[in-house]
Amino acid sequence: MATATPTKLNRALSVRQLVFFGLAYLAPITVFTTYGLVSTMSDNRLPLAYIIATVAMLFTALSYGKMARAIPVAGSAYTYVQQTFGGSAGFLAGWTLMLDYLFLPMVNFMLIGVFANLLFPDVPLQVLIVIAIAITLSLNLVGITMAARANMIIVLISLGIVVAFVVAGAMNLASEPTTSAAFDPFNPAGDLAGVYSGAAVLTLSFLGFDAVSTMSEESNKPRRDIPRAILLTALIGGAIFIVVSWVGALVWTDVAAFVSIDTAGAEIMTKIGGETLAFVFTCVYIIGAFGSGIASQISVTRLIYAMGRDRVLPSVFGNLSKARTPYIAAIAVSVVSLAGLFLSLADVFNMVSFGALFAFSIVNLAVIKHYLFPKGGKRSAEANVFSHGVLPLLGFTVTIWLWTSLAPGAFMLGLYWMAAGIVILAFLTKFFTKPAPVMDFSEKDIPA
Repeated sequence: MATATPTKLNRALSVRQLVFFGLAYLAPITVFTTYGLVSTMSDNRLPLAYIIATVAMLFTALSYGKMARAIPVAGSAYTYVQQTFGGSAGFLAGWTLMLDYLFLPMVNFMLIGVFANLLFPDVPLQVLIVIAIAITLSLNLVGITMAARANMIIVLISLGIVVAFVVAGAMNLASEPTTSAAFDPFNPAGDLAGVYSGAAVLTLSFLGFDAVSTMSEESNKPRRDIPRAILLTALIGGAIFIVVSWVGALVWTDVAAFVSIDTAGAEIMTKIGGETLAFVFTCVYIIGAFGSGIASQISVTRLIYAMGRDRVLPSVFGNLSKARTPYIAAIAVSVVSLAGLFLSLADVFNMVSFGALFAFSIVNLAVIKHYLFPKGGKRSAEANVFSHGVLPLLGFTVTIWLWTSLAPGAFMLGLYWMAAGIVILAFLTKFFTKPAPVMDFSEKDIPA
């Protein structure tokens, strides 16, 4: 299928803005979302679980960086797989990736509603969710520069509460010495099954480094800056998670004493800083969820924009506003997010997990294929067996292991979604008698 020359997005983002975008997507205070669950699973060895998760994600972050350098355009895993394995595989990758990108904004809007409802109990939860969706859509429609500035402010506020938690925790430990040794939360002795299972859950805290790749067509120098921003986002996010969980593990040593594992983060905040810090934490959590909602909505609209531009999805999704924003895609994502009024967080998290881990695994394979087994059979001078073979293979192995840790029900729901994608692809290709659409790379002015 022939496609028109892509309409250009606005190149305006530096490495710093890209990293803030990734960190906003990560949401530094997301460490408190699964704090109680994984602390209980790992027997108060949450920091060790985060180390394992960070190392695992760095393999995939390196793979995303390599593909972003080779193919510096919007679309993330969809584009990488399409250009490496062909249009059909690319469509299925993009379709499955939409599970992650479509449902993650919804997660943030639902969390905003839940926490805002604690502050405003008289306002219905559904009303708060709709307000969150409307505010996020408005920020994204005004253009990428304004959204990037909003993300930077939100990340700085989130980092402020993280610093306050660490400082207050250190003061608490100084006034009330614990009987535990400082490095007990990193103890690798004993049964590690719970630590590994916890690490599998925690990898979802890192969703954000991969989303940086969707900003390739809005980066000033994508071949250089996107790989750097991806790796920096994963490293900085991992460091924040490890430090915060370490302080928390020392402050609260008896994980069985949590009133609820879902509110463990707030319980720790109350212990070290009283009701005042707990109130501030709730407010900042809402702000951080807004930042993640903005970033995640930007990412999925760029993915839908790329697929619409290729006529894989209706071409109307490839339209841009005067601010060079994929406004129709953004509105469509907001409409889909309204499903959060009826779904449970558990269901949405499961769908995000399936899409994310599938994308991570396939991008690792794309690196191997692109660099070591290129089209035409001639490798480029930069191809390296260790860098482009061994490391991505390790990344693929780790992500497949994590994928298999998903609950059977979640796995089946994901497979149903993939099956629907195959049906749509069959329609697009007239039951596979015609080739699937492939992106037109007629743009020649991609900066270094």
